[in-house]
Amino acid sequence: ASWYGKDFHGKRTSNGERYNMHEMTAAHKTLPMHTVLLVTNQKNGRQTVVRVNDRGPFIRGRIIDLSYKAAQEIGMADTGIARVTIQAISKNKIIKSKNGKFLYPNIKNETFYVQIGAFSNKDNATRLEKRFIAAGHQTRIVPSKAAKGTLYSVHIYAGKSLRKAKVYEREIVKYGYHDAFIVADS
Repeated sequence: ASWYGKDFHGKRTSNGERYNMHEMTAAHKTLPMHTVLLVTNQKNGRQTVVRVNDRGPFIRGRIIDLSYKAAQEIGMADTGIARVTIQAISKNKIIKSKNGKFLYPNIKNETFYVQIGAFSNKDNATRLEKRFIAAGHQTRIVPSKAAKGTLYSVHIYAGKSLRKAKVYEREIVKYGYHDAFIVADS
């Protein structure tokens, strides 16, 4: 991860909002706008929750650009970059308050899934889902709107413990699904 601050403060983000370096936001190249992420600094274990409202980073090896405030929250504002883990949190649990601020869910009270694939063709998602059902997994296909139509994400149930979901995610990655990641949803 890296972070961006005053040079971009007040400029338009990819979703049309004005960037505010003091809010809990992030830029990601591919995740849908308004996706909420739990970001964990791998070095110190500090965590924060951000909402994707911009595109980037466009530097090889970086997966997310955090706002300055988010970078401070996880203790990386001074170093500029940090190794992080990101986990998606259900968009359905975001509440926009009367003053325009976003309120986020408590990550500990969630049901967790591991996303193993996302397809623009629903038949491809169904084939992958059937393979995991045949192996005894509880699965679901989650449609979401994307720039070029609908994206069908295949999720495997991983339980109600984030710790257990992380173990499950590592096993799925070892099995060859290198882009698998945890999704929290109720």
